[in-house]
Amino acid sequence: MDKLRIKGNWNQIKGKLKQSYANLTDDDLTYIDGKEDELLGRLQEKTGKSKDEIKNEINKM
Repeated sequence: MDKLRIKGNWNQIKGKLKQSYANLTDDDLTYIDGKEDELLGRLQEKTGKSKDEIKNEINKM
């Protein structure tokens, strides 16, 4: 599994995710260092995608 590459540009990624998935809220997209699994779990629940699919999508942004 790839590690998420989100430090530094998280605000941009967050905006793109909100555009792609209108049902995501700021609370869903709260990122805290070391809590990547929680973030991925929330996104997985809201989008219906697997964790690997979500990681790939974030890493491509």
